[in-house]
Amino acid sequence: MAKKVRDDGIALDFEVGDETVDIINVKRSSFSDLLPCPLLVFSPTTQGSYPVLLFFHGFMLQPNWYKSLLLHISSHRYIIVAPQFSPMVSQSQEVKNARKIVEWLSTNNLDSVLPEKVFPDLQKVAVSGHSRGGKTAFALALGYGGGSSTSNATQLEPRLKISALLGIDPVAGSSTSCLCSPNILQFIPYSFDQSIPVAVIGGGLSNQRAFGVCPPGAPNGVNHAEFFNESKPPCYYFLAKDYGHLDMLDDGTAALIRWVMKSGKGSKDSMRRTVGGLFVAFLKAYLEGQADDLINIVESPNVHAPITLDPVISVE
Repeated sequence: MAKKVRDDGIALDFEVGDETVDIINVKRSSFSDLLPCPLLVFSPTTQGSYPVLLFFHGFMLQPNWYKSLLLHISSHRYIIVAPQFSPMVSQSQEVKNARKIVEWLSTNNLDSVLPEKVFPDLQKVAVSGHSRGGKTAFALALGYGGGSSTSNATQLEPRLKISALLGIDPVAGSSTSCLCSPNILQFIPYSFDQSIPVAVIGGGLSNQRAFGVCPPGAPNGVNHAEFFNESKPPCYYFLAKDYGHLDMLDDGTAALIRWVMKSGKGSKDSMRRTVGGLFVAFLKAYLEGQADDLINIVESPNVHAPITLDPVISVE
C-alpha cells in the first residue's frame, strides 16, 4: 500500500505530486469566436486521461498569480483550465463567459492544446474559484448563464457535467445590501439548488480591515461562511484560521497587492500547500471515489494539514 502521510503525519496531498506539468497559454484568437478570453492550462505530461478542474481567478487578479497553487493540484494528475477574465466586464458577463468556456470544453477543443497522448476526462469535471471567481464558480454550477440542475450533477451540455464545486474565500459583494449580480445568496440555510458536493475554504482574517481602514476582502455576511451555510450536503468547510484573503497567491508580483488586505504572518507556502492539498483530497473523493484522505483530514485536520484549520465542518 502506498504511503499516504509523511513521517511527521502531514498528508501527502499537501505535498507537490510526482507528475510533471506543462503550462500552456491558449490565445483567444486561436479559436476564433469560440473563446471569450485567453486561458492558462496546466496539464500532466504522462500519457493518459485526466479529470478537469475549471478555476476562476479573483477580481483584478490573474491566473498566473496562482501558479504555485495550480501546479500543486495539477501535479496530482489533474488538468486545470484557468481563464483570464477582463476586470472591465460585469460579473454577470463573467458568468456568461464562464458558460462559453464550458461550451468550448464540451466540444473537445481542449484536446488540441494538450501534450501528445494526454486527454481530458469530461465525465470528471469540477469548477472552482477564488474571491469573485469563487462566486462565479457557484453561479455557473447553479445554472446561471445557462444550464439546469439534475439529481446527479449540473448539466451544462449533453457531454459535459459538473460533478464537484470548490470555493476559496468566495465573495458575493461588498455587503449584504450591496450584492453583485447575479445575486445567488438567499440567506437561508441549504437554499442553493445544487446536488453536487461542495467544499468551501475560508480565510480567518479575510473579514478584517488592513491597517484599520482598507475594506476587508471577504466581508461578513457575504463571504465563505454564508456560501457554506447555503450549500446542500454533502458540503465541507475549512477555515484557515490565521490567514487572509490573498494569502494563497504566489510570492513576487502578487505580493505587491497584499498590503491592501489583511494578511497572515505565517508561511504563505504553507497556506498554498494547504489549499492545494484540500483541493486534491476533495477531488480524489468526488471525482475518483477515493475518500480516505478527505475523511482523515476532516477527522484530524491539525494532524494532517500544514496549518491550523479551525473549524472544519462536514455535513453528509
